[in-house]
Order: sequence, then structure tokens, then C-alpha cells
Amino acid sequence: METVDVLVVGAGLAGLHSARLLAEQGHDVLVVDRRRALDSGIRTTGIFVRRTLDDFALPAEHLGPAIRRVLLYPPSLRRPVELTSPRDEFRVADMAGVYAHALAGARRAGARVRLGVSYPVAGVAARFTVGADGARSTVARRLGLDVNRRVIVGVEEVYPVAGVAGEPTFHCVVDPRLAPGYLGWVVDDGRHAHVGLAGRPDRLSGPLPRLLRTFGQGFGELPVPAGPVGRRGGPIPVGGVLRRIASPAGLLVGDAAGAVSPLTAGGLDPCLRMSELAAAVTGDYLRTGDASVLRHYDGAVLRARFRVRLLLRHALSGVRSPALAEAGFALLRAAPGRAAAARVLFGHGSFPDAPYTWRTAPA
Repeated sequence: METVDVLVVGAGLAGLHSARLLAEQGHDVLVVDRRRALDSGIRTTGIFVRRTLDDFALPAEHLGPAIRRVLLYPPSLRRPVELTSPRDEFRVADMAGVYAHALAGARRAGARVRLGVSYPVAGVAARFTVGADGARSTVARRLGLDVNRRVIVGVEEVYPVAGVAGEPTFHCVVDPRLAPGYLGWVVDDGRHAHVGLAGRPDRLSGPLPRLLRTFGQGFGELPVPAGPVGRRGGPIPVGGVLRRIASPAGLLVGDAAGAVSPLTAGGLDPCLRMSELAAAVTGDYLRTGDASVLRHYDGAVLRARFRVRLLLRHALSGVRSPALAEAGFALLRAAPGRAAAARVLFGHGSFPDAPYTWRTAPA
């Protein structure tokens, strides 16, 4: 029987970041992922926001051009609301490259990574398990932690483009016929066009790939060639951070913990920040054996950061007709509506905000 300090299940960004930080503390860390290659089964759109770009050392060579302009469209696609920031707000990453960079960093720190290995892992015993295995986490179920109940499902195709006539733009379309409870999007940064949509699975009018084709055909703002160079998709938790995300046997990070904005469905920034908190708390717990340390990783406290966005998520889910969506855009076109939309899209807030105070110094 092989014994390790920490078993990290899932080699996405949350899992690899947690593994690197724990290995740097001197812990024996093993990462497993059922995928045989990290460039397969990618689910995130790879949109990094300004605060993440400011605070984390992401590989610049795998980031697309900066985006400052957002266009919000009603179902009719007429009279979009334009929002422009004076700062670089978004960059779309080549996530295969970002994962490769994170994998190399985890290995340099001393973590061992085994691909093509499913959880639970035969012949491996761990003092502690970190569940970074996605929205439908097996780790959460086996450890008796909370599981995501509220999800939307999404699909995206990536097309190469020869360039963009204007500035790089993030196009968002609110149309409950195609994307009930969420939206469709085209992110054109002059290198690639990311065309996608997501919605509540119980209200989708057909298979997602067919709805995506309908959306792409109806959205004439951006001509793209036939044949995408990449496809991705999967469930996205939108119920906020789960309440019970830690126990003496392990904890959850990333999508497994519900660490996704309920309104925008953005999860890359919270996954990195929660991974840092998780690694600090886990390190202290392993060194001291004091289970009270785990109270610093309290999902109920973190969930409070999402209170307003959970209400807005409920409101967006209630938009069932194109007529209601069009009426909502009348409010967005007014100054208060534009200011509120800009605050959501360009806001600089995140979580957790307060740094963790170490109980014992890391090795």
C-alpha cells in the first residue's frame, strides 16, 4: 500500500495549483486524473478577468489579446448595449497551454502526477484528499460533503479568425429560447472566435450542439470559417459556494466546491483563490492534527459573498420569454442599468478577500 500526505483528485487548474502549493510546503502530494491527456475534456472557456491577471503569474504566451469592450444583445440582436472599460478586463487563454504550464509547476515543486487514473485509487492511502474533480464531484460524495444541485450546461466551439476589424469584443446575447437562464456568447479577440451558449438543462429546447448551430447562424456579427479547431462543454455549478466543503478526511476546491459566480458563471478566479486558502488550511491541519483549523475553510462564510449574485441568478432564471428579455434591455439602456451591468462585468471583487493566518509556519 502506497501512503501519501495528500491525494489531489483532478488535474485542472484548481487541482494543480493546490498540489503545487502543498508540495512547496514539503508535503508528499499525488495528483490523479482519469484523463490521459490534459488537453482533452477541457470544460472552461478560459476567460480570465482583470483581477486574476493582476494577481496571478499566468503564462503570457498562452493568453490572447486584452479585451475592454462588451456588447450586450437582446433576443432581437437590435440596439445592443455597449460597455467599454478604460482597463484591460479579459483575456481568453489557450487552456491546454495553461494546464501544461500548471502541470510543470506542480511537478517542479515535487508533486507526482498520474494521468489515466480514476478515483478511488487502488493501492493508495492518503492522510487527506483534495477534491478538484468538477461539478459532479465523486470525492464530495465519498467524503459526505455537499454536492452541487444547481447547474447549467454549456457548449463552446473555437474558430480561428484572420483578425478583427475593430477592437477585440466580448458579445453576450440574452435569449431564453436558446440559452434559458443564461446567455450565448461570441468572444472575438482577433485570434480566435469562441462561440458558445449555456442554459438550464431542464428548459433547453433541444440538444446543445443543435442550439449552438442555430445561435451561430443567427448571430451575423462575426463571420467564422467552417470547422472549429476546438470544442468544449459540460456542467457549470451556479448555486454558489457549497456550505459543507471540508472534513477531517478532505476538502473540495474549484467547481467541486461550487466556487463559481452564480451570475456570470466565471470560475477561474475563485478556483485559484480558494485553492490558495485550501492549501494553507490543509498544510496547517496536516502539521498540527487540529481539526479546528478546518473551520477557516467554511463554505457557509464564503457563500455570503454571493448573496446578491444569487438573487440576480434567480432573476435571470425567471426570464422565460423573448418579450420579457427585450423589456429588460430598456432598463439596461438607461444610465443606472448600464452602471449596474458595468459593475457586474468589470467589478474588481473576488473571494476570499482576507489572507489566512498560519497556525504553524510552512516547511
